[in-house]
Amino acid sequence: MSTLPKDLVEKCKQKLLLSKEDILNRIKEARENFNREDNKGGDEGDLTVRALEESQFLRLNERFRKQLVEIEMALARIESGTYGVCEETEELIENERLLAIPWTRLSIEGAEIRESMGKRYAR
Repeated sequence: MSTLPKDLVEKCKQKLLLSKEDILNRIKEARENFNREDNKGGDEGDLTVRALEESQFLRLNERFRKQLVEIEMALARIESGTYGVCEETEELIENERLLAIPWTRLSIEGAEIRESMGKRYAR
């Protein structure tokens, strides 16, 4: 199997590191905004709004956490030399796809296979 060009891997690594930094900053900002708001007392409406904001904050944090895990896994694959190999087909992932979604683990074909398998077993 051929390997990815080193300059492509380096570009993807830089994109991953920038994405990681951005997500960490967004988590910090969201936490600061959530903690800054007055959460003492209030009527039923205030408590309901607070509960909804907390739920939204937790969903956002979970989405960011999952994204960070994907980024960390991609960085680990770069270090181990397995970056850019589709988990489904074991073929190289398309260069354009890696540049667009540097944390992807699937080629377009691999993603289609996973999607069709998911639909098949969802019935």
